[in-house]
Amino acid sequence: MSDSNTTDFTNPSTFILLGIPGLEVSHIWLSIPFCAMYTIAILGNFTILFIVKRETSLHGPMYYFLCMLAVTDLVLSTSILPKTLTIFWFNSREIDFSACLTQMYFIHCFSAIESGIFVAMGLDRYVAICDPLKHSTILTNHVVAKIGLAVVLRSGMLALPYPFLARRWPYCTTNIIPQSYCEHIAVVKLACTDIRISSYYGLFVVFSVIGLDVFFIAVSYTQILRAIFNLPTKDARLKTFGTCGSHLFVILAFYIPALFSFLTHWFGHSVPLHFHVLMANMYLLVPPMLNPIIYGVRIKQIRDRLLQFFTDKGT
Repeated sequence: MSDSNTTDFTNPSTFILLGIPGLEVSHIWLSIPFCAMYTIAILGNFTILFIVKRETSLHGPMYYFLCMLAVTDLVLSTSILPKTLTIFWFNSREIDFSACLTQMYFIHCFSAIESGIFVAMGLDRYVAICDPLKHSTILTNHVVAKIGLAVVLRSGMLALPYPFLARRWPYCTTNIIPQSYCEHIAVVKLACTDIRISSYYGLFVVFSVIGLDVFFIAVSYTQILRAIFNLPTKDARLKTFGTCGSHLFVILAFYIPALFSFLTHWFGHSVPLHFHVLMANMYLLVPPMLNPIIYGVRIKQIRDRLLQFFTDKGT
């Protein structure tokens, strides 16, 4: 392997990940919050899965979607954090070309899955609040399974061209990626050829997936807010608004840094590189950490089962 940025190769055997460019001297300190977020994400999401599996009373649409989100968060955070921490702790920057493409696929596939699950959860909340009497007949287990399958198939198919496009380009200038993980545009920008196909496809996926998903989420929560303001008592309005508000906070914590990261590749040339890379990590780290906390604390049934479990263990 050569660290030279003038080595001639068509497909390099390895890439070099820089971590957080410009903040190399702070990598050890940065590893503390990164490791803490990853630990919370792992423990929190496994806890959600354990409680829902253990309690048959939680076997319903909302909790199935929550389990899908937990599995997605586990895969998403695990696809980048172990490698990022080895960069921070051991300065192990090399990543095999095939491993880089695999990581690229998992990141983009499961990011799209997460976005799709947010849409499904918005639909579930819309039906539960706006038409509660029909909730159990509309969102049956069969319908939930179909929605989950559709989300996975859509995401898997849309993410599939990313590694294939990246593999076909010649890399003859550098194999150094100014990132902490193999993001599609960050990789193909190293190619010494016209990469407009990759760029246009990336923009198409951003606007067709995130754009459409954000639109459907906005429609769902607009209808939910209208229903909330029509509730008869102030306490009911505040309670429902607090639950939906926390859900919207988690959704925004995913979409805002994700859109910022994606669009900065094309339009944000004046954005400092270290800030861009930090934001690119945030949308893959913060939501997996926040989701089990927000949903675990705000959903009474999960909170009660968790407290009951620890109380029984203590007894």
